Amino acid sequence: MKAKSPEAPLTQLKGVGARVQERLSRLGLERIEDLLLHLPLRYQDRTRLTPLGAVRPHTEALVQGRVEYAQVVQRKRRAFLVRIADGTGCLTLRFFHFGAALQNRLSQGQTLRLFGEVRPGPAGLEMVHPEYRLIGASEMPQVPVESTLTPVYPSTEGIGQAVLRRLIEQALHEYEIEDIIPLDQLPPTLRYGLKEALELVHAPPPEADLAALTGGRHPAQQRLAFEELLAHQLSLMRLRHRLRALQSPALQNDGTLFRQFISALPFTLTLAQQRVIDEIFRDMARPTPMMRLVQGDVGSGKTIVALAACLHTIASGYQAALMAPTELLAEQHYRNAGKWLQPLGVHIAWLSGKQKKSERDKQLAALADGSAQLAIGTHALFQEQVRFHNLALVGIDEQHRFGVHQRLALRDKANAANMQAHQLVMTATPIPRTLAMTTYADLDYSAIDELPAGRRPVTTVAIADDRRSEVIARLRSAIAAGRQAYWVCTLIEESEALQCEAAESTHALLRDALPDVRLGMVHGRMKTADKEAVMHAFKQGDIDLLVATTVIEVGVDVPSATLMIIENAERLGLAQLHQLRGRIGRGTTDSSCVLLYRPPLGEIAKRRLQALRETHDGFEIARLDLEIRGPGEFLGTRQTGLAKLRVADLVRDADLVAAARKAAGMLLEQDSRLCDALIRRWLGGAERYAEV
Repeated sequence: MKAKSPEAPLTQLKGVGARVQERLSRLGLERIEDLLLHLPLRYQDRTRLTPLGAVRPHTEALVQGRVEYAQVVQRKRRAFLVRIADGTGCLTLRFFHFGAALQNRLSQGQTLRLFGEVRPGPAGLEMVHPEYRLIGASEMPQVPVESTLTPVYPSTEGIGQAVLRRLIEQALHEYEIEDIIPLDQLPPTLRYGLKEALELVHAPPPEADLAALTGGRHPAQQRLAFEELLAHQLSLMRLRHRLRALQSPALQNDGTLFRQFISALPFTLTLAQQRVIDEIFRDMARPTPMMRLVQGDVGSGKTIVALAACLHTIASGYQAALMAPTELLAEQHYRNAGKWLQPLGVHIAWLSGKQKKSERDKQLAALADGSAQLAIGTHALFQEQVRFHNLALVGIDEQHRFGVHQRLALRDKANAANMQAHQLVMTATPIPRTLAMTTYADLDYSAIDELPAGRRPVTTVAIADDRRSEVIARLRSAIAAGRQAYWVCTLIEESEALQCEAAESTHALLRDALPDVRLGMVHGRMKTADKEAVMHAFKQGDIDLLVATTVIEVGVDVPSATLMIIENAERLGLAQLHQLRGRIGRGTTDSSCVLLYRPPLGEIAKRRLQALRETHDGFEIARLDLEIRGPGEFLGTRQTGLAKLRVADLVRDADLVAAARKAAGMLLEQDSRLCDALIRRWLGGAERYAEV
């Protein structure tokens, strides 16, 4: 008889009607295969009875005993208490939700088998609302225990554990899930057949290593994680091959403009910057699209690298576009480009959402006729009315802050001449190599892993906000000694209005506390011209203390500022705290960052603040941030469309990524059908966000 296909809908299973199907779909389960790959969160051991005298608090146990008494008590909360004993000890069962039927069932003299968590109670150990069954006289003395560990699955309202266990057992028994990967492509320690791995994970034998299973480190789980990582690698590599088949302008010139640019800079490029620029120029000389991700810590000089790529494009006779996520960062790019590129004869167009129509129309006309060679702006760049004459390079700063469709819209503006624009994406949030290899396998990867000469580490301290007066006193003496400082106001709420309100009230408090200090303020609701004026005054040294919201997180460069106080530091992620701290320490003077927090601190907040005090290495901070937050939040899943991993965990399974990448390269060359099947199994028909 032909085996049933695991790609069949779940309605093929007994007991799955329209209502159950709708509830299962909330868990992302549509096909039999999805159900088989819906793995347990943890396991319960119901394979052995524990004598009541041997149970321990804060553990789960399967026990059996005879009811000695049962009574309803009225204390703080009405409860039904049942006392059982087995000759070795006794245990109290506590029920808060009960009726006459339960009281009748659990009466004196009955024998019960129970499973639940043992907790300390007012009169000894107890279980609250345990699972139970009555043991009849005919079943005595021995009722069989479970033969395997009991899985506990992620569930949803209306779908209990019993339903999931029954459906998964049915699917394992009736459907044959095909081994797609040849065994020799699996790492040597993970050479399980797929069905064998699934049976072991869904129904582990009593002797299985429970700690390894709970931690996701059992070889059977790792074998499944490897297959999922392999499918994601294949999907991204295929995309990369498709994009490589497209045409892009091969950009070449004699290098005169670039040499003029470098010689006019007031500093020397680092070796890391030179290396990354060489990689970019090599990419753009090919007639296929460059797709390069440039990572660099705060202050490593990504802007210069991006402008070098833009200049190379312009010198080759084409247009370039540089997009940033905030007005403030886009404005800084525009100012820097104007300072360094306009003396070389480059015409720059500026596009922002706040421009007057007449100014905007003028900029749009210059881009459309080609007289503007470089466009710099925010999301305004990808709007429909923006037309380019011959766009050949798209640079995107802090790329993870843009949604998929926004990035696609800008890249596609080069399609007029049937050409793809070269793509350069940049981030100051260093991404751990494991995550980069999994999430950006379609991009070439460059790291500016060297800071400019003279940069000094920032001394970082964490201080409870009930010592605010000490911080203000320290601030007063630092400013009296000629130093400049930031006071950053943060709120967990997403509301820009509330953040600005916090900045305004802090500004008023500091003005009263420090009457002799020249104060300035910057927040997101100020007019662009007003923000620019304040930032310019701060940079010129006419303002001693700048009160700001997190709008200063990226892009603002004031080398003479050497002190930063961050309010509510416990509410921010590690990467954001590191970004903010990167605004100081940009000169040659010692700098300090004070993290003001509101006690008591939770465990995660403690880990974040400790990490920030101990390291300045952006890549190490990124690794810790990934560990604490997980990949979805780290990259901004809602915006990137990062496909959620079902089995693999990018922190736990970091050691599998390189092997999956290597196997994906081999399989792509060997067997197209096999690749299709793997991608379909793990990604379904989902369109990959990496189409950008």
